[in-house]
Amino acid sequence: MAKRDYYEVLEVSRNATEEEIKKAYRQKAIQYHPDKNPGDKKAEEMFKEAAQAYEVLSNPEKRQRYDQFGHAGVEGAAGGGFSGGGFTMEDIFSQFGDIFGGHFGGSSFGGSSFGGSGFGGFGGFGSSREPRVNRGSNLRIKVKLNLKEVAHGTEKKIKVKKQVACAHCKGSGAEGGSAYSTCSTCNGRGSVTRVTNTILGRMQTSSVCPDCQGEGKIITNKCSHCHGEGIESKDEIINIKIPAGVEDGMQLSLSGKGNAARRGGINGDLIVVIETIDHPELIREGNHLIHNLLLSFPTASLGGTVEIPTVDGKVKVKIDPGTQPGKILRLRGKGLPSVNQYGTGDLLVNISVYIPENLSREERRMIESMEQSDNFKTSPSLSKKIFTKFRNLFD
Repeated sequence: MAKRDYYEVLEVSRNATEEEIKKAYRQKAIQYHPDKNPGDKKAEEMFKEAAQAYEVLSNPEKRQRYDQFGHAGVEGAAGGGFSGGGFTMEDIFSQFGDIFGGHFGGSSFGGSSFGGSGFGGFGGFGSSREPRVNRGSNLRIKVKLNLKEVAHGTEKKIKVKKQVACAHCKGSGAEGGSAYSTCSTCNGRGSVTRVTNTILGRMQTSSVCPDCQGEGKIITNKCSHCHGEGIESKDEIINIKIPAGVEDGMQLSLSGKGNAARRGGINGDLIVVIETIDHPELIREGNHLIHNLLLSFPTASLGGTVEIPTVDGKVKVKIDPGTQPGKILRLRGKGLPSVNQYGTGDLLVNISVYIPENLSREERRMIESMEQSDNFKTSPSLSKKIFTKFRNLFD
């Protein structure tokens, strides 16, 4: 199952501050905490998902990688934490318990669950809840790149059909942009609270207002153009900057370039899926490139100069006399750069020798005469040497 966007998990915008992210995680953790949802596996997964999102977005370096490359940029990231997903409830409590002021250090809130006055040290959860902010859906497109574009990075202008804010009502959904009133049910908060008596004490819960659906306002006169939705469909040209070294299947995330939200709010993101086009002569292996050079028998025996393809054109390489099949020529720095800017790979040239399939009578006679020479006889040591080079091809 595909991972959800971390900003969507915490219900914050892409430009949310550190404090806003911390506050959003705190609310999610309270909402899905095991003490509040005993035996609820789904709530437990939501609890872990929120912790994973906070672990990435609260770290400036990880957040930057995530904003640029999505989940692929933070999976298996070094530096501790549990961005890889293999964490336990205790990991969460021990790592993030300090943001709850001591109320979140064990398997329950302060050891007394939710007794007393609601949520105790959590400041009256739900009583000051802000109106819900709508978020547009993400868009996903594929972009094909050739090897040269992968090597140097590129810019692409892509035409995308997407939802944008209605020009008539400026995205409000209300005629004239102001034909709405404050919701009388929630008084503009977007949520309603309820206090119930339980065997553990008084419990205060918060839920989305059923009348305004969490928006805090009611449209009194819907826009005649978008019928109150606040969005319309249009084509848009989007400029996409793709860094060097991207790999097939990698996803880049463009914040705010997705669909507009209904009746205002936060735009979704544009997810760009990279698809690389095979090169006719070069094979990618990580950041290295591999080329199979097929030499003629005379060139392999006598030496000479040959041309090798690279991402930027042909380069000339000297072949030593007596070059054996399986020899690897390494052209340093002629591979692909790392997307994390950790250096550039090499171009590995594997030597093969062409053996003619059909020989004339004279050619056969010449080769038969050569076979009698010791120079044309193989040896176990040479065979072992060639095999060792072949085995270490990718070292």
